[in-house]
Amino acid sequence: MAWLFLLLTVIPLIELTLLLTLGKFTSVTFTLAFVILTGIFGAVLLRYQGLFAWRNVQRDLREGRMPTDSLLDGLMIVIAAVLLITPGVLTDLVGITLLIPPCRRFYRLLLARWFKARFQLRSTFPGEPGPAGRSQVIDSYVVDQRSDGTQPPAT
Repeated sequence: MAWLFLLLTVIPLIELTLLLTLGKFTSVTFTLAFVILTGIFGAVLLRYQGLFAWRNVQRDLREGRMPTDSLLDGLMIVIAAVLLITPGVLTDLVGITLLIPPCRRFYRLLLARWFKARFQLRSTFPGEPGPAGRSQVIDSYVVDQRSDGTQPPAT
Protein backbone atom coordinates (compact mmCIF):
# COMPACT_ATOMS: atom_id res chain seq x y z
CA MET A 1 0.00 0.00 0.00
CA ALA A 2 2.88 2.36 0.75
CA TRP A 3 4.37 1.83 -2.70
CA LEU A 4 1.04 2.76 -4.29
CA PHE A 5 0.95 6.01 -2.29
CA LEU A 6 4.56 6.67 -3.36
CA LEU A 7 3.81 5.92 -6.99
CA LEU A 8 0.64 7.97 -7.27
CA THR A 9 1.38 10.90 -4.96
CA VAL A 10 5.01 11.49 -4.03
CA ILE A 11 6.64 10.81 -7.41
CA PRO A 12 4.30 13.16 -9.35
CA LEU A 13 4.95 15.88 -6.76
CA ILE A 14 8.72 15.41 -7.17
CA GLU A 15 8.30 15.51 -10.97
CA LEU A 16 6.22 18.69 -10.80
CA THR A 17 8.79 20.35 -8.54
CA LEU A 18 11.66 19.36 -10.86
CA LEU A 19 9.81 20.59 -13.96
CA LEU A 20 8.99 23.92 -12.32
CA THR A 21 12.61 24.28 -11.17
CA LEU A 22 13.88 23.43 -14.67
CA GLY A 23 11.50 26.02 -16.13
CA LYS A 24 12.68 28.62 -13.59
CA PHE A 25 16.39 28.15 -14.36
CA THR A 26 16.05 27.75 -18.14
CA SER A 27 12.77 28.73 -19.78
CA VAL A 28 9.27 27.43 -20.20
CA THR A 29 9.97 26.79 -23.88
CA PHE A 30 13.04 24.68 -23.09
CA THR A 31 11.13 22.71 -20.44
CA LEU A 32 8.23 21.99 -22.80
CA ALA A 33 10.64 21.03 -25.59
CA PHE A 34 12.47 18.73 -23.17
CA VAL A 35 9.25 16.94 -22.20
CA ILE A 36 8.04 16.64 -25.80
CA LEU A 37 11.40 15.45 -27.21
CA THR A 38 11.95 12.83 -24.52
CA GLY A 39 8.40 11.58 -25.17
CA ILE A 40 9.08 11.26 -28.90
CA PHE A 41 12.42 9.59 -28.17
CA GLY A 42 10.69 7.10 -25.86
CA ALA A 43 8.09 6.21 -28.49
CA VAL A 44 10.72 5.70 -31.19
CA LEU A 45 12.86 3.72 -28.79
CA LEU A 46 9.98 1.46 -27.85
CA ARG A 47 9.43 0.57 -31.48
CA TYR A 48 13.01 -0.10 -32.59
CA GLN A 49 14.69 -1.35 -29.42
CA GLY A 50 11.68 -3.51 -28.64
CA LEU A 51 12.04 -5.24 -32.01
CA PHE A 52 15.77 -5.66 -31.41
CA ALA A 53 15.14 -7.24 -28.00
CA TRP A 54 12.48 -9.54 -29.50
CA ARG A 55 14.99 -10.72 -32.13
CA ASN A 56 17.53 -11.45 -29.38
CA VAL A 57 14.96 -13.56 -27.53
CA GLN A 58 14.17 -15.49 -30.73
CA ARG A 59 17.90 -15.99 -31.41
CA ASP A 60 18.47 -17.38 -27.91
CA LEU A 61 15.56 -19.77 -28.32
CA ARG A 62 16.80 -20.95 -31.73
CA GLU A 63 20.22 -21.62 -30.22
CA GLY A 64 18.65 -23.61 -27.39
CA ARG A 65 19.52 -21.11 -24.65
CA MET A 66 17.20 -19.80 -21.99
CA PRO A 67 16.57 -16.15 -22.98
CA THR A 68 16.60 -14.72 -19.45
CA ASP A 69 19.02 -11.86 -20.11
CA SER A 70 17.38 -11.02 -23.44
CA LEU A 71 13.93 -11.02 -21.86
CA LEU A 72 15.07 -8.81 -18.99
CA ASP A 73 16.82 -6.44 -21.42
CA GLY A 74 13.63 -6.24 -23.47
CA LEU A 75 11.56 -5.59 -20.37
CA MET A 76 13.94 -2.86 -19.19
CA ILE A 77 13.91 -1.24 -22.65
CA VAL A 78 10.10 -1.17 -22.59
CA ILE A 79 10.17 0.31 -19.07
CA ALA A 80 12.73 2.88 -20.25
CA ALA A 81 10.51 3.87 -23.16
CA VAL A 82 7.46 4.22 -20.91
CA LEU A 83 9.46 6.32 -18.43
CA LEU A 84 10.70 8.55 -21.28
CA ILE A 85 7.17 8.99 -22.62
CA THR A 86 5.94 9.96 -19.14
CA PRO A 87 6.48 13.71 -18.61
CA GLY A 88 9.07 14.41 -15.95
CA VAL A 89 12.74 14.86 -15.21
CA LEU A 90 13.21 12.04 -12.70
CA THR A 91 11.45 9.45 -14.87
CA ASP A 92 13.54 10.57 -17.85
CA LEU A 93 16.78 10.15 -15.90
CA VAL A 94 15.81 6.65 -14.78
CA GLY A 95 14.68 5.83 -18.34
CA ILE A 96 18.00 6.99 -19.79
CA THR A 97 19.97 4.88 -17.31
CA LEU A 98 17.92 1.85 -18.39
CA LEU A 99 19.19 2.41 -21.94
CA ILE A 100 22.86 2.23 -20.97
CA PRO A 101 24.01 -1.44 -21.13
CA PRO A 102 26.29 -1.34 -18.02
CA CYS A 103 23.44 0.23 -16.03
CA ARG A 104 21.05 -2.43 -17.33
CA ARG A 105 23.46 -5.14 -16.11
CA PHE A 106 23.47 -3.46 -12.69
CA TYR A 107 19.65 -3.31 -12.64
CA ARG A 108 19.54 -6.98 -13.71
CA LEU A 109 21.78 -7.87 -10.77
CA LEU A 110 19.55 -5.92 -8.36
CA LEU A 111 16.46 -7.59 -9.79
CA ALA A 112 18.01 -11.06 -9.45
CA ARG A 113 18.92 -10.37 -5.82
CA TRP A 114 15.40 -9.11 -5.15
CA PHE A 115 13.85 -12.27 -6.64
CA LYS A 116 16.24 -14.56 -4.74
CA ALA A 117 15.39 -12.82 -1.47
CA ARG A 118 11.64 -13.19 -2.01
CA PHE A 119 11.28 -16.55 -3.71
CA GLN A 120 12.70 -19.96 -2.96
CA LEU A 121 13.16 -22.70 -5.51
CA ARG A 122 12.39 -26.06 -3.97
CA SER A 123 12.37 -29.47 -5.50
CA THR A 124 11.15 -32.67 -4.00
CA PHE A 125 12.61 -36.04 -4.72
CA PRO A 126 10.94 -39.42 -4.33
CA GLY A 127 10.75 -40.34 -0.69
CA GLU A 128 11.06 -36.76 0.52
CA PRO A 129 7.98 -35.00 1.83
CA GLY A 130 6.44 -32.50 -0.55
CA PRO A 131 4.62 -29.27 0.36
CA ALA A 132 3.14 -29.19 3.87
CA GLY A 133 4.91 -32.45 4.79
CA ARG A 134 2.86 -34.56 2.37
CA SER A 135 4.20 -37.00 -0.16
CA GLN A 136 2.36 -38.70 -2.95
CA VAL A 137 3.48 -41.57 -5.14
CA ILE A 138 1.83 -42.14 -8.47
CA ASP A 139 2.50 -45.59 -9.89
CA SER A 140 2.47 -45.91 -13.66
CA TYR A 141 3.42 -48.29 -16.43
CA VAL A 142 3.82 -48.18 -20.21
CA VAL A 143 1.48 -50.09 -22.49
CA ASP A 144 2.93 -50.81 -25.91
CA GLN A 145 0.16 -50.93 -28.49
CA ARG A 146 0.35 -51.60 -32.22
CA SER A 147 -1.31 -49.34 -34.76
CA ASP A 148 -4.06 -51.93 -35.35
CA GLY A 149 -5.00 -51.76 -31.64
CA THR A 150 -3.54 -55.13 -30.60
CA GLN A 151 -0.84 -55.57 -28.02
CA PRO A 152 2.44 -57.27 -28.92
CA PRO A 153 3.20 -60.60 -27.24
CA ALA A 154 4.97 -60.35 -23.87
CA THR A 155 8.66 -61.18 -23.98
